[in-house]
Amino acid sequence: MKEFNQEDINQFFNLKSTGIMYLYTPLCGTCQTASKMMLVIEQLLPNFPFSQANLNYVPDIAKILSIESVPCLLVIKDGQIEEKIYAFHSVPYLYEKIKKMLEMKKVQ
Repeated sequence: MKEFNQEDINQFFNLKSTGIMYLYTPLCGTCQTASKMMLVIEQLLPNFPFSQANLNYVPDIAKILSIESVPCLLVIKDGQIEEKIYAFHSVPYLYEKIKKMLEMKKVQ
């Protein structure tokens, strides 16, 4: 997963990109579990763009995007946040959410 900085995130939204952005902090225990889940999801969907950002290094993004807590998974379509996921439940749960977004993208 590509680690984004402030400039990368701004460019991602300005270019109206589509993808998954995982927001975390390294000392968060739940984030550590979620990070492992995201590695599995990334392997299951190798052709889909995934990125991540450590909110300790991009705190302004948390304010701008109204991030309530970490971990947070942003489902982004055409530069717009379609969904914010805070409860990661399980790998199958996340996989189905992302897969559904991919199917919606193909239809349009």
